[in-house]
Amino acid sequence: MTEPPGTRLTTIGRWLPGVAMLRRYERSWLRHDLVAGLVLTTLLVPQGMAYAGLAGLAPVTGLYATVAGLLVYALVGPSQILVVGPDSSLAPMIAAVIAPLLGAGADPGRAIALASTLAILTGLLCMAAGLARLGTVAELLSKPVRIGYLNGVALIIIAGQLPKLFGFVNGTGSVPDEIWRFVRDVAHGAAQGHAAAIGIGSLAIIFAFRRWRPQLPGVAIAVAGSIAAVVAFDLASRGVTVLGATPSGFHMLSIPDIGMHDVGALLVAAAGLAFVTLADTAPISRTLSIKSGDHIDPNHEMVAIGAANIAAGLLQGFPLSGSVSRTAVAEANGARTQITGVVGAGTIVAILVGAHGLLRNLPAATLGAILISAALGLSDIKSLRWLWKVRPSELLLSLLATVGVAWLGPLRGIGVAIMLAVIDFLRRAWRPHSTLLGRLGDRKGYHDVLRHPEARQAPGLVLFRFDAPLFFANADHFANTLRRAIAERGEAIGWVIIAAEPITDVDTTAAEMLGELLDELQSKSITFAVAELKGHVKDRLRVYGLLDRVGEDHVFATIGSAMKFYYQHIGMPNPADTQ
Repeated sequence: MTEPPGTRLTTIGRWLPGVAMLRRYERSWLRHDLVAGLVLTTLLVPQGMAYAGLAGLAPVTGLYATVAGLLVYALVGPSQILVVGPDSSLAPMIAAVIAPLLGAGADPGRAIALASTLAILTGLLCMAAGLARLGTVAELLSKPVRIGYLNGVALIIIAGQLPKLFGFVNGTGSVPDEIWRFVRDVAHGAAQGHAAAIGIGSLAIIFAFRRWRPQLPGVAIAVAGSIAAVVAFDLASRGVTVLGATPSGFHMLSIPDIGMHDVGALLVAAAGLAFVTLADTAPISRTLSIKSGDHIDPNHEMVAIGAANIAAGLLQGFPLSGSVSRTAVAEANGARTQITGVVGAGTIVAILVGAHGLLRNLPAATLGAILISAALGLSDIKSLRWLWKVRPSELLLSLLATVGVAWLGPLRGIGVAIMLAVIDFLRRAWRPHSTLLGRLGDRKGYHDVLRHPEARQAPGLVLFRFDAPLFFANADHFANTLRRAIAERGEAIGWVIIAAEPITDVDTTAAEMLGELLDELQSKSITFAVAELKGHVKDRLRVYGLLDRVGEDHVFATIGSAMKFYYQHIGMPNPADTQ
């Protein structure tokens, strides 16, 4: 059976949004996309080269990765203006993965092959996550923990780039070690005066334009100014390290040539990179979706990011992610569509083919300044102050994540961050809020007696609310809290009613606990009832055999109906009837 043409176009548009965009492209958009693309290039080139150096690779590989990511995402990406490319949060992880596999006498060709393979594996995992509809898995990393992770990465970048900013080379290690060595070496006169002047000057220019003229490309101005200074004063011959010649032309697509044992070593790291990529890209995509009013499927987004990473790997690049700063530049300069990225990619190709000597006099100190400025943009001190005011316990989690990353490195640090997020979740669910409920004057409903101590509790009854799913970690806590509530009432208790609306699940461990609790209450002649039980939880209790033990006539739709039944049972007037 032949598929209708309209259906084919719809299918193509769903999987290749770039094709669908071209079909509805408006001529008036072109000027905006061209300008935004050209301005964006002034950021793409220096940042791409700087992030490549941060990853321990030849600077030109950052341009290869940028071109591949921009072109492929323009074809398959669902977001209109999201900019994909090398990222400051990924580069330290890439370096941490590749360095141990290179060993002594590092071969640049092998480093590129390892990084390319890492990009392909990261891309495959991102695509798998998207196809498995796990595009929101990064939500498992809470915001405080994510802030802590990024602050740790920022510290790693700053500590590693400070020596470059001052014109000398330092060893690698943990953040405290690198900072100590930097201070010691500067005190011993290791700083190169001309390089330090260029590095600090470049950093000042970047921040000055970011602060007072954000619409202008401060990074590009710093790059141009530093190159001009090197050429005008012949600083390369005075000890200022420069980029040097970059290869001309462009590589053909190729599969990296490495052994299977290397693939195995890279796979775990690729999973960490894929997770960070998801965490980096999802908030940007969600923000753009809200601004544009278009629904962006996070699973489609992950498939597109995965495809961009695979393309980067095949073009001798390294792992990519969505970029907040570059997307903001594109948006601020009027970008309408992904043609902006295509223009940026085309301009980079033109530079590689026809003007590859343009950046040969770019000082390493300026690249260090670019990375330090990116790291400071990556850090988030404002949110830490806010956490201190509103939730100090989450501030502690954030700081622990920062220390873990800074001390153990970015790769182990992401493991620490995930572990902290899991611990935080379990801590909340392990000891959730619970309370007794009572009536508050003439107000309708039943209210938390912890918040309203004046609330009147029904005689002979404990009305208990537990604000979490019941599972293995909190099952005993539920039972013990209920026992304590019964004991502390100071009167004979004949009924217990569970306000079960917040209980969204009951696992087998909790089911066993409930069975034992029912036996205990029955032995004390205490009736057990449930109100506001969710349908799927009720079905689960039926499977466990607990619903029959409680009795269908003791499962109430609302707390009000449960209390009405109770007062009728004990022969007392219901206070709710007097309102």
